[in-house]
Amino acid sequence: MNQTNLNEQATLDSEYDVIVIGAGPAGSTVAALLAEQGRKVLVVDRARFPRFHVGESLIPETYWQLKRLGLIDQLKQTAFPKKFSVQFVTEEGTETMPFYFNKYKEHESSQTWQVLRAEFDQMLVNNARNQGAIIQTGAQVLELLNEGEQVTGVKLKLSSKETLDIHAKLVVDASGQSGFIANRLNLKVADPVLKKGTVWAHFKNAQRDSGIDEGATLILQTEGKRSWFWYIPLPDNVVSIGCTGDMEYMFSKERGNSEEIFYAEVERCLGIKRRLTEAQPVTEFMTTKDFSYHTTQPVGPGWMLAGDALGFIDPVYSSGVFLALKSGELIADAINDAFDTQDFSVNNLSQWYPGYRNGLENFRKLVYAFYAPGFSFGTFLRQYPQFKTNLVDILIGDVFKPDVAEMFTIMQQELPELATPDETELAM
Repeated sequence: MNQTNLNEQATLDSEYDVIVIGAGPAGSTVAALLAEQGRKVLVVDRARFPRFHVGESLIPETYWQLKRLGLIDQLKQTAFPKKFSVQFVTEEGTETMPFYFNKYKEHESSQTWQVLRAEFDQMLVNNARNQGAIIQTGAQVLELLNEGEQVTGVKLKLSSKETLDIHAKLVVDASGQSGFIANRLNLKVADPVLKKGTVWAHFKNAQRDSGIDEGATLILQTEGKRSWFWYIPLPDNVVSIGCTGDMEYMFSKERGNSEEIFYAEVERCLGIKRRLTEAQPVTEFMTTKDFSYHTTQPVGPGWMLAGDALGFIDPVYSSGVFLALKSGELIADAINDAFDTQDFSVNNLSQWYPGYRNGLENFRKLVYAFYAPGFSFGTFLRQYPQFKTNLVDILIGDVFKPDVAEMFTIMQQELPELATPDETELAM
């Protein structure tokens, strides 16, 4: 996994078919699927790989993108814990029945993994390189190159401090939450409800369950549902544990530093407290603040947004890597089609987005319901048991099924905030 970046010091050409900003899951997926079809692709990233990243839990529907990338057999050979389910723990510490994915879909895809992102992302980068993409890490995109409104490339600063103007037919922004293009074009819109912040770290010797439940993701509520914890088992007796809550609550001035905030919330969560009795942190405590947003335009003249650069939803359902891989796949297919037809219009390059947006909305609505005061999924499912499959479909990531959103028609009667927010019309 810790291969050197063979192309890091490569001599770069002045022109490529596509430049991808960011070598994370979205960018590496775009690059691999384009290079596989013979496109000339350059991927640039400020970081040097492997690099640490949060977001370790994969959901089952990532299987299909990973299979297309040819990585399933490689993942089977890793030490990444196998994930068969997700389990919710109430604020009283009551552990609900786990949602076992294979009970709803008897397929190999119902078992997924808890991954170390440094190794997983390196696997994706190596795959893109093996397909023929040029990977340039330790390099910073300074600005976009334009001819009028048309983006024609990037100005790149290399690790040697040299700057280069590199042109391309298209620039794909997969720069994550830094949102290189979205910030410059003022496209980001913060979610009006999900103004959350997180404190997290990795721990050793935390208590794990046994057998099939050893690799399960746990979602644990704190007293009064003021915050919640994720609990994600990783290799070598390490667990990723994070706490998320409203920004104003989590990071008020009197609460102290990130470690003090974390342990104060542990005291308010019976389910996590007992699991940390013998645990010690093996990383520093890190924070992310106000991270839920969408962008008002996914595609423009000469550019496209992918993964977290397109938008990000609260991590409660571990949707981040799946949406990165899925958007990367859809964007790569759209670009390959554009090269085949020589139609690079914004309208043609945007055809994938409405369907993707519908799937994204299913995640958002379920997140809203999770945070809604007084709402209980248990009570809802007892009243409407026919929707349990719909709920599990979203937990799995099968959010693009045409009927999966039916339960929200009923749920919205109790939670009117589930209505799709008004957004600026796409410029198509």
